[in-house]
Amino acid sequence: MRARLPLSLAALVFAGGLARDVGDAWIDRTALPALTVETGAEVTARDGTLLRAFTVGDGRWRLDPGPVDPGFIAMLIAYEDKRFHVHAGIDLWALLRAGWQAISSGHVVSGGSTLTMQVARLLEGSGTGRLSGKLRQMRVALALERRLTKHEILALYLRLAPYGGNLEGVRAASLSYFGKEPRRLTPAEAALLVALPQSPEARRPDRAPGAATAARARVLTRLAADGTLTEDRARAALTEPVPSSRRPFPALAPHLGDRLHREQPGSLHIATTLDPALQRSLESLAARTARTSPARASLAILVADHRTGEILASVGSPDWTDAARAGFIDMTRALRSPGSTLKPFVYALAFDEGLAHPETLIEDRPTAFGTYTPQNFDRTFRGTIPVREALQLSLNIPVVSLTEALGPARLLSALRKSGATPVVPGGEPGLAVALGGVGITLEDLVQAYAALARLGDPVHLTTDPGEAAKTGQRLFSREAAWLTADILAGLPPPANAPAHRIAYKTGTSYDHRDAWAVGFDGAHVVGVWMGRPDGASLPGAFGGELAAPVVFDSFARLGPAPVPLPPPPPATLILPNDRLPLPLQRFRPRGTALATAPGAPEIAFPPDGATIDPDGALALKVRGGTPPFTWLANGAPAILGARAREAALPPTGPGYLSLLVVDAKGKSATAKVTLLP
Repeated sequence: MRARLPLSLAALVFAGGLARDVGDAWIDRTALPALTVETGAEVTARDGTLLRAFTVGDGRWRLDPGPVDPGFIAMLIAYEDKRFHVHAGIDLWALLRAGWQAISSGHVVSGGSTLTMQVARLLEGSGTGRLSGKLRQMRVALALERRLTKHEILALYLRLAPYGGNLEGVRAASLSYFGKEPRRLTPAEAALLVALPQSPEARRPDRAPGAATAARARVLTRLAADGTLTEDRARAALTEPVPSSRRPFPALAPHLGDRLHREQPGSLHIATTLDPALQRSLESLAARTARTSPARASLAILVADHRTGEILASVGSPDWTDAARAGFIDMTRALRSPGSTLKPFVYALAFDEGLAHPETLIEDRPTAFGTYTPQNFDRTFRGTIPVREALQLSLNIPVVSLTEALGPARLLSALRKSGATPVVPGGEPGLAVALGGVGITLEDLVQAYAALARLGDPVHLTTDPGEAAKTGQRLFSREAAWLTADILAGLPPPANAPAHRIAYKTGTSYDHRDAWAVGFDGAHVVGVWMGRPDGASLPGAFGGELAAPVVFDSFARLGPAPVPLPPPPPATLILPNDRLPLPLQRFRPRGTALATAPGAPEIAFPPDGATIDPDGALALKVRGGTPPFTWLANGAPAILGARAREAALPPTGPGYLSLLVVDAKGKSATAKVTLLP
């Protein structure tokens, strides 16, 4: 230790010389190291909670410190550099004290380095044992004090101070050792964080708890002696155990965090709309569900507020580190077959077109659509049943009949209007799209159901809190959407779940490769997918048995009760079958006798397929048929009992319009037009 005496004396001489001889020009000529310190990117939740953090390029955990407990700052300055706020980078009194103590005792008792000198050393990565290194730190410290404020110098220390291993900075240390942000620290925690940077490897609490405890005790004892801490608080802090291990850094929504980090490589702070408590709860639900699921099965959950478009939770797999389940794959974005989950959109389009109504009777019998002969899932047929029952039972023949009448391209068009991007094998859609013969992601399926929940008005789902809600072209009328949601709300829920509060639909793809469930209430939409990421079959897996309970469990975590579904729009046709207009009492595919019977009415204006600028009310004209006439617009009654062959339809706004006229004998005609703004 006596070898250090010349160093202390040299420091004293150097400091004195500086005070007397070194001028401003010499300090100003100091070449400073880079003052911009790289910190890792962060992904945060809607309330600022850290969801995911990333290391800097060399693998070190170094984060922006953010708010730091003022008590820790006070302890740090009191212990390391009492005159930090008044000295110019070098504390001559501290140097004199350190030199005198070294001469008197024959060994180093205390250091003379200021916090500014420590920052200089950390910025340059220089050592402290050589005279040249100490002199360089003094010069850099003097220059730093001239170019930076005290607050900026302290901020650099809070970023760079070493805490053992690959931990740098107070925030990384606090998260790793205590599992908490440094904005609120106990005296014991703060004292440990003051002690560690002096000898970070020798005092690491996860490897040398005894040394860490002793170092912390020295800090607490001195701070109690100088009055920074009360004796009672210091004694209480001494009894608190030091952490025995490092904690993992937060990794909520890891798939989403990784994706956003890749998409925004230059962003250090990526804010999201995620609800951290909900995200944590649903990740726990996914992990619990996976433990009772078939081997190698994965699970994904997506929750959004369809009123705003904000995504509240995104679970890409039960465990992103589970290689056996390919947990690293984000299954919210994997292209899969949706099974029967697209059927509600076919029915909503059919209601909108005036082809059917929930109480319309439809046939569920063996049917060949050209060479396509679909079967029901259970290989049985129910005969003539109401459309409501056909959708609730998820029967295949009725929905394919409606898809044939609509044209499969109409279904794909509606999905695209919702913001989804369905992928059709071969590029040409066939009738099988209604039964899942299309590729779609969970994100896109939830996007489509958000539009259904909003009564046909789409909204762009996003995790960006700065992005305003974006809407698009309506998929179908509010009345058609409400009728569809009303049918789905009537499905029997899983055991112990509330009835008639959540509208939902399940689906199972071919050969049990995918099990789905999507549900919505008046505020939220929840989608769940289960299956194997490699596309292998899960024998016996059904959406209703596997995915639906997870949807209802997810809603239970959103609040004490589902938000009520909206009431029916004023023009909604809510009638029993026998009171419906004759064409709506029984579904007949286009081209059947009713549509082409002699004497049937024809819509003379507007012509089918026309694009019209109505400039107010839309003129309607019918020829043939027997008055009085009933006109339906987008499936809703618009003009009742008109004896004249000309009528005026009140403005409906721009967009797609489906017209249906029915005469006194129940014969009908249709026309589809596009109205300009």
